[in-house]
Amino acid sequence: MIKLLRVDHRLVHGQVVVSWFENVGANTILVANDAVAGDELRKSAIRLAKPENAKLVMKSVDDSIEAINSGVTDKYQMLIVVESVADAEKLIRGTQGKITSLNLGGTKPRDGTKNYSKTINLTELESELLAGLQQDGVEVYIQQIPNESKQKFEK
Repeated sequence: MIKLLRVDHRLVHGQVVVSWFENVGANTILVANDAVAGDELRKSAIRLAKPENAKLVMKSVDDSIEAINSGVTDKYQMLIVVESVADAEKLIRGTQGKITSLNLGGTKPRDGTKNYSKTINLTELESELLAGLQQDGVEVYIQQIPNESKQKFEK
């Protein structure tokens, strides 16, 4: 069961992931990221940051979609972390209704981005992707840590 899908450019890091992991009752963290899937150094760094009691899986976005759709992940209580809005949108669309909400936790400022909150900076394309998800019934919200209030994403 997917407990939370989170966009965070830092992926797995410190107290933020630990607090979300515990808050949603997860037992597994799935990092769905093409670059990490093929980078042993990044995988090692992420392993160091995971909660001690967490199962950690790192797959490409396509392999993550395949695993979710096949049902092999159904036995886990998963916190899924992706690095970008594009990866989140691809994962949501590829899993055909299995993910109904999206937590925006952190996207760094880049050229051409607009600031939406203290931790969310989006390009026009990313904003359009999120608006499209909302139109299709996906809850999209900004919330850095569990004890903050949800802020509905508004384009």
